[in-house]
Amino acid sequence: MKKLLFAVIVLAVLASCNSKSSAGKKFKVEGTITNNTAKVIYLEELPMATMQPRVVDSFVLDKSGSYKLSSPSAEASVFNLRLDQNQVPVAAVINDVASIKLDIKFSKENSQYAESYEVKNSVASQQMKDFMVGFNTKLMDIFYNARQADSLTKANAPDSAFRQLEMNVMTAAEAAKNLATEGIKKSTNPALTMFILGNYQGTANKSGYNLPPLENEEVYAIINETASKHPNHKGLASIKEQLQMQKDQQDQQEAMSQQWVGKMAPDFSMPDPNGKEVKLSSFKGKYVLVDFWASWCRPCRQENPNVVKAYNKFKDKNFTILGVSLDNPGQKDKWMNAVMQDNLTWTQVSELKGWQTSVVEVYGFGERGIPYNILVDPAGKVIGEGLRAEALERKLAEVLK
Repeated sequence: MKKLLFAVIVLAVLASCNSKSSAGKKFKVEGTITNNTAKVIYLEELPMATMQPRVVDSFVLDKSGSYKLSSPSAEASVFNLRLDQNQVPVAAVINDVASIKLDIKFSKENSQYAESYEVKNSVASQQMKDFMVGFNTKLMDIFYNARQADSLTKANAPDSAFRQLEMNVMTAAEAAKNLATEGIKKSTNPALTMFILGNYQGTANKSGYNLPPLENEEVYAIINETASKHPNHKGLASIKEQLQMQKDQQDQQEAMSQQWVGKMAPDFSMPDPNGKEVKLSSFKGKYVLVDFWASWCRPCRQENPNVVKAYNKFKDKNFTILGVSLDNPGQKDKWMNAVMQDNLTWTQVSELKGWQTSVVEVYGFGERGIPYNILVDPAGKVIGEGLRAEALERKLAEVLK
């Protein structure tokens, strides 16, 4: 249920660096603040070690709202601009050029959040702005459609009433991911690359948006490639070092967690929704993914589209899935609604005992949580464990040739 890379990516959200290897060079930002009564504007850098904003310059605003700010310019970094009465930045720029023009406009009704801002002379800053505008638009689409679907669910509306809304959520989520991946591909600035990567992964790891996070392998590739293109960037070197440490820890944990690979899968029997007992051994002769999940488990629901994709791709190659739900007593309706909403068309079973379900102790995955799965070969031997997203597809492609 956890993304090990989350901490590293959060550190990279605003990929900045304290290095002053280019001491003597100045990075300047100037412009005008419109429709705001702030007295002081601050230029902030976010040191990678602490992630706490560090004020590097300030300017007392006059009635015209004009300002001039500067800072020693070192590595490619993101700088925030913040007004005195606000807790959050009103805009951000990247120091890819020596001088940037940034005009910020507020509405007369709202003095905390900028209505718009215009950046000139800085390609990276403009790309960062374009990404955030597009990304936030997709998040608003997701939020609106998800809220509508939730309202219909609470009103016990028929499934057909909110299927289109759920499709809208999935479409917007995929568009948000594409926006991030394309932005990363086009970026030539390391601070911009890490900003996009960090924002996307950070949002994908939050509940409520249903964004598919980039897999660890994808994150490794992006950071390694960016670091190779910018070998003198100390901030990237620090991220890469932390990333490697976490990867080593993850590899060690995964090696320890592969407790069933190479062993025969313990048999079990559970009732399907109609009360008919279904045994794991009844699938002998097929490759079967035993998928442990629950309707109340958000990471499970976020992973379900990946499982559906794998099922549809390999179902005609002697492969099937047995879904084992850890839904709670008295919540069969929630279990069934989730099965329909997520298009889980394979065999489903459940004791409706939550974490007291018998297989939890048998397979020993209580501490690691769900989603959890094992891949069983036609002879009943476990050949894969804890397979998620692309890792699941890769393993199935390997064995189902």
